[in-house]
Amino acid sequence: MNLVRLDLQFFAGEKTEKATPKKRQDSRKKGQVAKSQDVNTAFLLIAIFLLLLFIGGFLKDITLNIFRHSFQEYMLMDVSISTVHKIFLDLLLETVIIVGPIMAVALLAGVGANLMQVGFLFSTESIQMKLSKIDPIQGFKRIYSVRALVEMIKSILKILFIGAVTFFVIYLNIEQILKLSQITLGNSLAFLGKLTIQMGLAAAFVLLLLSVLDYFYQKYDYEKNIRMSKQDIKDEYKKSEGDPLIKSKIKQKQREMAMQRMMQEVPKADVVITNPTHYAIALKYDENKMDAPYVVAKGVDFVAQKIKEIANENDIIMVENRPLARALYSQTEIGDAVPEDFFKAVAEILAYVYRLKQKV
Repeated sequence: MNLVRLDLQFFAGEKTEKATPKKRQDSRKKGQVAKSQDVNTAFLLIAIFLLLLFIGGFLKDITLNIFRHSFQEYMLMDVSISTVHKIFLDLLLETVIIVGPIMAVALLAGVGANLMQVGFLFSTESIQMKLSKIDPIQGFKRIYSVRALVEMIKSILKILFIGAVTFFVIYLNIEQILKLSQITLGNSLAFLGKLTIQMGLAAAFVLLLLSVLDYFYQKYDYEKNIRMSKQDIKDEYKKSEGDPLIKSKIKQKQREMAMQRMMQEVPKADVVITNPTHYAIALKYDENKMDAPYVVAKGVDFVAQKIKEIANENDIIMVENRPLARALYSQTEIGDAVPEDFFKAVAEILAYVYRLKQKV
């Protein structure tokens, strides 16, 4: 029996169940999401190289202007505070013009890639200082783990595929490369710039293809890491919904209090209609409160016997009417007025009760 119990506890602790929405939400708040960094890198490279493809000529002109101004103007100026200040501002402005578009496109590409993968998310959990990150034992486990092996394979694949595609681009342009010594310096630089953009775009698109595969792996790994055991699900349910045992006790206490309040209203009733053994319905007519008689208490079996017992103790008249007792029990709740279909039957009973009270 002890072995069976241990086995059950072991399987209850195994993380075999999918994560609940609450667990996913808590993980997201901590910054734990399925995200591939390679997707960000691929989008970043594609955006930057496309920008260079479209505005490369403009950036080339700005760069040549910097050299032209440096050798034709700045070197001929007298060195003074004002001239140094002017040179610094001119160079700073031209540098901003060159670097600014690249930085802006890189920022937009990075933000867009993150939004595409995980949506809007702000969490400081992942950048908080944790002693476990500098624990040598934990570091050793991270180095020699399945995830580390996967990352190594990914790196090897990236080197092989990106190396292969850039070599292919160079191979396609090998004739022009061999003729570089025969053309002017300007044309050589223009060709090398064009070749660099071609290799960059080819490598970026290959990396994008690999990053899609990596994203699916990251998603699989994320789902695996946030799995829950049956016990985890039970504990979460207890925290969010409350312990079922406590909830049942609360409901029982609420029923007892409602029963007590109902029994306190029985002495105020005008009549109790019975089955006679199974049902008991206590009615009261108060024209200041309601136009029709209303139910102050009702019950079956034990509760019905208790209502009749209190009615006897307080000299409340009881009238046996089996069909009416059953109908009122099934069609009314405590505080409800008697339905119109039963007005006549109830009115006759109340008239009979009032006559008896007058005789007494």
